[in-house]
Amino acid sequence: MVTVKPEMLTIRQAALRGILPERALRRLVALGKIPVVHSGRTMYLNYNRLLEDLRSGAGNVWS
Repeated sequence: MVTVKPEMLTIRQAALRGILPERALRRLVALGKIPVVHSGRTMYLNYNRLLEDLRSGAGNVWS
């Protein structure tokens, strides 16, 4: 079995990739729709999982 190392990005870094604006990502985090990992005051999200959830509609990100 091959495991893929998750690509952990800050919210700003993920926003710069162009998938969603930073404000939208922060709102989804605040609503608990996107899981994040805290390290001090910095929040990291698993970018691969975010893309997967947005494509499949998993986790009801948009509802």
